[in-house]
Order: sequence, then structure tokens, then C-alpha cells
Amino acid sequence: MRRRPGPSARLKLALSYAGFLFVAGALLLAVVWMFLLRYVPDNSQGLLGVSPNRYLLVRTFAPAAAAAMLFLLVFGLLGGWVLAGRMLRPLTRIADAARTAGEGSLSHRIRMEGRQDEFRELADTFDSMLEQLESHVAEQQRFAANASHELRTPLAISRTLLDVALKDPARDHPELLERLSVVNARAIDLTEALLLLSRGDRGNFTRESVDLSLLAEEAAETLLPLAEQRRITLDVTGGVTGGAPRTTGSPELLLRMVTNLVQNAVVHNLPAGGTVTVHTGACGGMSVLRVENTGSVLPADLVATLTEPFRRGTDRVRTDEHAGVGLGLAIVHSIVRAHDGTLDLSPRPAGGLRVTVRLPAEP
Repeated sequence: MRRRPGPSARLKLALSYAGFLFVAGALLLAVVWMFLLRYVPDNSQGLLGVSPNRYLLVRTFAPAAAAAMLFLLVFGLLGGWVLAGRMLRPLTRIADAARTAGEGSLSHRIRMEGRQDEFRELADTFDSMLEQLESHVAEQQRFAANASHELRTPLAISRTLLDVALKDPARDHPELLERLSVVNARAIDLTEALLLLSRGDRGNFTRESVDLSLLAEEAAETLLPLAEQRRITLDVTGGVTGGAPRTTGSPELLLRMVTNLVQNAVVHNLPAGGTVTVHTGACGGMSVLRVENTGSVLPADLVATLTEPFRRGTDRVRTDEHAGVGLGLAIVHSIVRAHDGTLDLSPRPAGGLRVTVRLPAEP
């Protein structure tokens, strides 16, 4: 936005200081005139015939008052200019940092020294904002690179299969079509996951009243065949006290959130004999969904990275048909954030993962 040039803030502050000092001096002289000179007799003999009269006092007082006012004006301008410069120096550093950030460098920090005041609070807030922006930009760059890699893989496989088919016309076409269908389905799943992740980040959806307990039962019913196939016990429970776990949001996105959590708990579990527990309830004005599963012991540093897109720990990567694309918990995190909730992941001491989602309860 282009603006017309104007006086600087330093000049305005200096003029304000000088004007305030000048007005204060004028008021002081006015007080002297009103409460002193007005009571001096204005006659040729003066007060008691020995003191000067008003005429002589005015002739003597007026030049000295004018000189004092001129001194106050000059002193106010110079002193105000120096004081304004000292006061605005922190803003100059903040403006330089903002200008540097606007040019694309987010690694610069102000780190203003001194005791806490309004300017240092502003500088600390700006440093915190730059740190979050730098982290967000780095995360987006990693996401773009990982998404490109993940999308390129099925396309490269499809091209290889087609090249092989062209070079060997006698090859079994049903087998080729089946393999192409699997690769194409994986690419479609990845694309849909990326679109869903983008939709959750935007948060542009219609909010409705949603019961988390019903979504948990629906997700468990859908994934029950998968759990039975893997010999996993799937149990859904609900809190008796605290009221129904109702919240406001998109039923479609929240159902996808619950489904992703339950599917993740079933897939990343013990080879056989594992359990998955889905619990819903209301507590402290929040609707709570907790999903726990058995499995191998997970290190805390691995758990802290599971919500990043395409981040999959070595011990959690699967090679079967449910290998996934590494966006399950990232989508969950995006949906929870779009619904103003919180997502907490913690490893279970006996092995497995505990995921707790807290969403604002319906008013």
C-alpha cells in the first residue's frame, strides 16, 4: 500500500514534547502574572513609596519571560528529539527485523535485551511469530517434497508395468491389469487423503451437532471385519457420567477422524491376540474420545512425530494391503485442529499407543 510521505514519529514526538514544555512554561508565567503582578500598585510611588510599581516590573519581567519561553522551546525541541530517538530505537529494530522477514529470511531474531516493557514484549512476540512461521514453512516444504515423492512412486510403477507390457505383448494381461489396478487404487487413496488434509486445514465446513459415541460405534462396526481378520478384540465403551459426548462440527470429517484412529489402532497392533479400546465421554466442558491399542513399545521421540504428514516410524511401517500412505494421524490432527480441539499421543508402558482427542462440548 502506497502512502503519501509525512513527518516521522520521532519528529512528531519531539514537537509534542516541546509543545507540552512550552505550554507548561506559559501557564507558569500566567500564574505569576495573575497572582503577583496584579497586586502591585500601578502608580508613581509604588508599594509604600519604596518598591517599584507595576509598570517597572512589567518592563523588567517581560524580556526575561520571553527569553525563558524561547529557551524552553529550543530545549524542548532538542531534548524531545533525543528522548524520542531513544524511545523509538526498539521500534527501529523491530521494523528492520520485519523488513528482513518480508524479504524471505525467517531465521533473524530481535532478541532485545533489557527489562520487560511494552517494546520488549512486542519484540518477544515478534520473535515467537518468526519462529512459528519458520517452523511452518519448513513443515510445508517437507510436506511438498514428501507428497511429490509419494505421488511419483505409483506413477513410476504404472509406467514401468506399461513399458514391460509394450515390450512383451505375450505377457499375461489379466495379471498386468490387476497390478495396475492396485497401483492406481493406492494413488487414488493418496490423492483423496491429500484433499481431505487440505480441507481439514482450511476449516470451511458446515458445523452440525455430532455425538462422538455414535461415530465411535459406526467406525467400530465398519472395521470389525478387519479386526476379526487380524484376531484383534475391538471394544467400544462410553462414560456413564458427564453427559453425552456431543460437539459441533462436520459429521463427515469427525467420522473420518474416528475411523482413522480405530484403523490405525487395529493395523499397528500385535500379530494376534491384541486389543483396541475406544472410549467416549464428557469431562470439564469437553467431549473426549480415547483410543488405546496394544502393540510394541514405542519410544517417546517417535510418538512425538507421528502426526507429521508422511512420517512413519520404522517399526510401524507395514507391507500388507493396509500399509497406508502415512497421512492417517496427520489427517486426524488437521481435523481436530479445525474443530478447535486438542490431540494427545502417548505411548503405553506395556506397549502400544494411547490417543486422546478433546473437542469443545456442544453448548
